[in-house]
Amino acid sequence: MAQIITEVSRTFNEFLLLPNRTRTDCSAATVDLRTPLARHIAGEESAIELQSPFTSAIMQAVGTPDLAIALARDGGLSFLHHNQPIADQAAAVRKVKNFKAGFVTSDTNVRPDDSLSVLVDVMRHTGHSTAAVTHDGTATGRLLGLVTSRDFHPQRHDLDGPVSGRMTAIADLAHAGPDITLSEANARLWDERLDCLPVLDAEGHLQHLVFRSDYADNKRFPNQLVDAAKRLRVGAGINTHDYQERVPALLEAGVDALCLDSSDGYSDWQAQALSWVKKHYPEVPVGGGNVVDGEAFTFLAEAGADFVKIGVGGGSICITRDQKGIGRGQASAVLDVAAARDAFRERTGEYVPICSDGGLVHDYHVALALAMGADFVMMGRYFARFDQAAGAKLPTRDGFVKEYWGEGSNRARNWQRYGQGGQGLVFEEGVDGYVPYAGDLSEGLALTVAKLRTAMVSCGSTTLAEFRSTARLTLVSDQSFQESHANVTLRDTPVTVS
Repeated sequence: MAQIITEVSRTFNEFLLLPNRTRTDCSAATVDLRTPLARHIAGEESAIELQSPFTSAIMQAVGTPDLAIALARDGGLSFLHHNQPIADQAAAVRKVKNFKAGFVTSDTNVRPDDSLSVLVDVMRHTGHSTAAVTHDGTATGRLLGLVTSRDFHPQRHDLDGPVSGRMTAIADLAHAGPDITLSEANARLWDERLDCLPVLDAEGHLQHLVFRSDYADNKRFPNQLVDAAKRLRVGAGINTHDYQERVPALLEAGVDALCLDSSDGYSDWQAQALSWVKKHYPEVPVGGGNVVDGEAFTFLAEAGADFVKIGVGGGSICITRDQKGIGRGQASAVLDVAAARDAFRERTGEYVPICSDGGLVHDYHVALALAMGADFVMMGRYFARFDQAAGAKLPTRDGFVKEYWGEGSNRARNWQRYGQGGQGLVFEEGVDGYVPYAGDLSEGLALTVAKLRTAMVSCGSTTLAEFRSTARLTLVSDQSFQESHANVTLRDTPVTVS
């Protein structure tokens, strides 16, 4: 006879936080959102600690190098998807690791014999007013000079004339070598009254440009997630099929963390993959999942997982529950796994962080997931809305949207993730659709973080560990849920305040 779990499968919508006493030292400014990513001895620090408890889903519609850069600059971590050739995923990792905040790869480049009309077209296309003049017109060619919009006027100068006639030659330009730090470059910009400082290699090839205008931009990101060499951190997804070839290539590219990606992580295949990675590359954190109960968590933790992802069928794009009748309400899953995580810590002395993946529809759901025991969250729909995500931005009658498709959809063709047999998807476990466009990641995440900080303050917590240990939760009836929302007629136009 089948075993019946009598506890109701509950979602985040069925809970609210109760306020705790807010101390005088508890404010949004004093809240510390750091959280461990990887397994560590209880009471000690994790080898990798997120500055903010946010990771992006291992999805084609989400995980781009641009999004990984943006999220790491805001203290989180992106896992680049593995539904692509190994060389392409490794190249994406390298793009993130090679990014230097403030060191810009020039995207406005011309050759010295290009006409000024070509330069005008290039500047119009990129929207930038400074162009690098290189011997071959590429971003890494030998630098011959710089030309800006202040060096010529379309109505005063012959646009058929060469760029070389209006550029400032390299002999008259201040420039730096490849070993310069960002602090040193910024000091030169101000001390020498420069607008732009080219960084060249030993042969004179352009590597980066450092702009005075970017100085303030770098001050915007005080909590960047970086490695010992001050490079942004990035993660990568792997599967249980080609990991013996994929993992070495990703590590060579500089990846900081790995995560096995499966709709159901409670399997011998995943345990074998975890064991292999930890045997051959013990220094790299590797996560496992997804799971929905304590038994599955313990299985993966004992197999060597450095963190475990929670969630089956709770994602906005996922239809696994509809198709196979498998899954669990995300709130129940997180509470059960958190209890198993704590029991594992008491039994072994090791703390294995857990990640809530899916079921996070509203910003306040993040606070609930963390209060219920998650160390960090992973989101797909949330990040798919931003400029940096992979989906195309499309206009509609009601505004812009971004494309968003599940890994279990025919569009993704990620048959390896679902193990349905054969070399393709027999049936879909995800859908293909759209999400409302939300602009820049940093601006959108800042709003979510502000809500999380103030929720923690109302609960009297300044750290996530304190939040987990002292939070009080109450179940919500349907009437109570309805009471949570505004029930007045809203204004169509804002009030003008004189």
